[in-house]
Amino acid sequence: MRIVVAHNRYREAQPSGENTIVDSEIAQLTAAGVEVLPFIRSSDEIPSMSKAAKVLLPISPIWAPRAQHDLSRLLTEHRPDVLHLHNPYPLISPWVVRTAHRHGVPVVQTVHNYRQVCSSGIYFRDGVICQDCKGRALGVPAIKHRCYRDSAVQSALMATTLAVHRGTWRSVDRYIALTSAIADHLREYGIPDERIVVKPNSVPDPGRPAPLGDGFLYMARLSPEKGVDLLLDAWHRHPVGSLGTLRVAGDGELRHLVEAAAAERPDVVYLGQLDRAGVQAAVEASAVVIAAAMWHDVLPTVIIEALASGRPVLGTALGGIPYLVGADAPHEPAGTGPAEIASAVAGGGGSPMPAGIGLGEAGWVVAPEPAALAAALPVARAGASGLTLAARARYERTFHPDVVTKQLIDIYASLSQTPTHA
Repeated sequence: MRIVVAHNRYREAQPSGENTIVDSEIAQLTAAGVEVLPFIRSSDEIPSMSKAAKVLLPISPIWAPRAQHDLSRLLTEHRPDVLHLHNPYPLISPWVVRTAHRHGVPVVQTVHNYRQVCSSGIYFRDGVICQDCKGRALGVPAIKHRCYRDSAVQSALMATTLAVHRGTWRSVDRYIALTSAIADHLREYGIPDERIVVKPNSVPDPGRPAPLGDGFLYMARLSPEKGVDLLLDAWHRHPVGSLGTLRVAGDGELRHLVEAAAAERPDVVYLGQLDRAGVQAAVEASAVVIAAAMWHDVLPTVIIEALASGRPVLGTALGGIPYLVGADAPHEPAGTGPAEIASAVAGGGGSPMPAGIGLGEAGWVVAPEPAALAAALPVARAGASGLTLAARARYERTFHPDVVTKQLIDIYASLSQTPTHA
């Protein structure tokens, strides 16, 4: 099987989980015997482009003529079975879908954000969830609010691109929705069920989980949509030391809030930006991982890393978080019944779990509000040991590289024998 993987890499100066996932998938597919032909562009190329290329740059999201020429040559020479598209912006363009179809090659796209509809891709503006462009032929609100790169001109170009390529997106042969929430987003956009497959990302297996640590870990970009300020507000509602240690890892515009909290309270520790070994050590030192997103976060990789290490997750009930912790459908963790679970998360003694806290197979979800998160923190700390086995089991069943790679290959195989748009 021969697959073209197309991806416009985000700037290396801005850490990108999407870049990491694409690299990981290529490695996993290659190890499984799939011939991968990378069709990769990088936003880091832009400063060194020729003047002529830079003149064409504003139209690249719509068409990207150089990318279409190069892809056409690649498809003609290698005759792949499938083109797998990740991020097309700004140097590849959704036009590659049309180019692939012109060559009789079916297209799969992994949906990492909401950019079929939203110019910024995250449904979040000015500190709150925003879906003002839903259902509009042209995303005028995005232009008005300068949603793309804080530029009215670039926002207008992106909104125009989304309008021009509405038909292009609806011609994609198969969509990979990373969670059930993304599948719902695609259905709302008009994609039929038979062209949507839910397939999450994976992370490498760290091996047998270490004994449970203590306290909590928050690891994300320190920005408003990721909810670090929500978490700190909730944490400050508890006496110092009553919940163990809160470890915070990452960097971003709200770093000063974390540094101030760490200076004020000995139970808050700022770890800074961590490498792979540091991430694993931080997860193992903790008992619960927190995902406090204020937006419909698609698939926070830190949750999968937590489950792989047998750490349950406390998250906000937004985006893909309920799916990741198994709280988006009725469930019963292996080896435990509802009564035992309720007792464990309430700290024993058969006390009922507080209202407003949703129990998942591998963690808890709450409304994205300080009071709700504050109420859930002691519940999660008390119940962590009762969900460690279920967390690891969910990882092995749903997010292990072997499971996810097989699912991806099956998706390719189902398309490589299907008539295309040629």
